[in-house]
Amino acid sequence: MASGAYEEISLTGQLGPQTFEVLRRLVHQVHRSSGFPPPEGYSEWSDDAAYDVITGMLTREGAGQRFVTSCFVSAVDDSSLERLFLASIKNFLIDEAKKTPRGKLRRRIASRMAESTDFRRAPGSPPQWALSEYPENAVWQGDLDDLIAVAWRVRGVGITRWNHSGPTPARTVEALMTILTQVLRHAGGVVREEDLAKVLEARFELLAPARFTTLYADDGALVDPTAEASAQTDADPAGASGVVEDIWRQLTGNERLLLPYLDEGVHHAAQLLEVGQAQAAAVLASLKAKLRLALADDSEPESVMRTLLQRCSDPPVDPPSDVVRT
Repeated sequence: MASGAYEEISLTGQLGPQTFEVLRRLVHQVHRSSGFPPPEGYSEWSDDAAYDVITGMLTREGAGQRFVTSCFVSAVDDSSLERLFLASIKNFLIDEAKKTPRGKLRRRIASRMAESTDFRRAPGSPPQWALSEYPENAVWQGDLDDLIAVAWRVRGVGITRWNHSGPTPARTVEALMTILTQVLRHAGGVVREEDLAKVLEARFELLAPARFTTLYADDGALVDPTAEASAQTDADPAGASGVVEDIWRQLTGNERLLLPYLDEGVHHAAQLLEVGQAQAAAVLASLKAKLRLALADDSEPESVMRTLLQRCSDPPVDPPSDVVRT
């Protein structure tokens, strides 16, 4: 029996169980040290996720199992083989991360921060950023949810256009940089680029669909709001949903865009619509007037508003006539 991966490949000329175990261990070592996200289909790292990475490396078009033999011919013992495997795994995970939506978001914000003197990238890996005003040894070690909460407290910032390729719109860049500045100021030190991307993703709901949080009822029982909403719809298919459709048809495209942001004020409305504050104020006033009139005689206005806000997340069949598409 071979005493290690190097001897195993020497004897058999191919990847065996010992080599596979070394690769599994090194995948975990790389993701722990560099903060790579787990492969698609996994919410967290596990042995199965590591096996998927190894399989992806072995079946990669144009490379495949050649990476094992190419590392072997450059090695002289187990230690040097592991170092070569480690570099190959890291390069593979970098390439895979760049393909993901979050990877693309990271590249966007990294290029923008690199162009500004307000931000400073910390040396080393994984990529980390801080405001230039903070010393190099200042490191944020808090909870990610805290940074997300800070991002949500920044008012007057919104994104109405998000392209997944091509140049980022100027107002979108401004919104991203505003959030990053406030988050890094709160952190007071360097924050991983991956975490900054997660904050932006959560703040602007850029990459993931809306997530519903399980709540507790007064008696302590768990309540699923999605199930509750579904039950209400089934119980009254011609009630709130019918009123909602009537209201929805009356709203212009700009009013539909503002509906989830009724409490944000004129300045935020102007940024969302990309118009002047006078025009935004007029749209906001019209929206509120329509809602007051429609809900004045309704016995369950809260139910109607809840269903109406859920309607906002539905993809439009046709662009509203007053929204200009570019």
